[in-house]
Amino acid sequence: METAIAFEDLLNEHDVARLTKMSVASVRRWRLFGKGPKFLKLNSAVRYRSEDLQAWLASRPSGGEQLDAKR
Repeated sequence: METAIAFEDLLNEHDVARLTKMSVASVRRWRLFGKGPKFLKLNSAVRYRSEDLQAWLASRPSGGEQLDAKR
């Protein structure tokens, strides 16, 4: 069952850039190469659900973690 989302609750690429502290060009590049968060295409408008952005950020590797490597 899908939940209805109000259009005003969706994020645009500028919002995503601000929240990730990246450039709009980076957000566009992620979309072009299929590397970024899931997005919605509404005619010519591109929008992001905040839960999709949060899930994508959680899936990104984080630095400083030690991997168990066989020596």
